[in-house]
Amino acid sequence: MNKESNKQSKRVPVEGSVEALEARIKQLEMENEYLKKLNALVQNKEKSPNKTKHK
Repeated sequence: MNKESNKQSKRVPVEGSVEALEARIKQLEMENEYLKKLNALVQNKEKSPNKTKHK
């Protein structure tokens, strides 16, 4: 059990530390890119003349 807690403490930076903040920024940037791509796909689908509705 001690080995598992050691691994977790090494992988998870202390909240508020530079590493934790950088990891959060990277996560938010990836989420932002994902949402932009999803929005572009939705916009493309709405413009497409071959709209199909699934029931």
